[in-house]
Amino acid sequence: MTGLLALWLPILLSSVLVFVVSSLIHMASPWHKGDYPKLSSEDRVMDALRPLAIPPGDYMMPRPSSRAEMRSPQFLEKFKQGPVLMLTVWPRGSMSMRTQLVQWFLYALVVGCFAAYVAGRALPAGAPSLQVFRFAGVTAFVGYAAALWQMSIWYRRAWTTTIKSTVDGLIYALLTAAMFAWLWPR
Repeated sequence: MTGLLALWLPILLSSVLVFVVSSLIHMASPWHKGDYPKLSSEDRVMDALRPLAIPPGDYMMPRPSSRAEMRSPQFLEKFKQGPVLMLTVWPRGSMSMRTQLVQWFLYALVVGCFAAYVAGRALPAGAPSLQVFRFAGVTAFVGYAAALWQMSIWYRRAWTTTIKSTVDGLIYALLTAAMFAWLWPR
């Protein structure tokens, strides 16, 4: 068993590495460029929604108020006519991503802590690098990728977007695993 505090350096450095590589993947490559296509009638949709002053949040439309209403002919017709959508409304104003970037780095630290915890409970100091790589890598992969699949299963996010994000998660997991294997206490 290896204590969590003994693994602070691979936790921190893997988080920094994941942060930098994810920034390159999203900003310097075209990999995610087509994930969210532009509506052909974007201006008309924005003009129609703006006066409604919808507060930031997640919405579903049409949204039944009960299970009974969900089975009603009126609701079924509304659903059939469409549009049917999930909508996330962001606050207006700044396009700054500072908050999201800070949260992403903190998330990378949390994933690193879980990878450290699982590998540390399973392996002693001086464990073979391949074992460290496996434990830290699988744990990091679950943290970075597996939960994304729910978005395609339940909320119908395009599977291509989820698969690309899963590939990203695999890259982040491999980087995390490599950092832990390299810096594992001897």
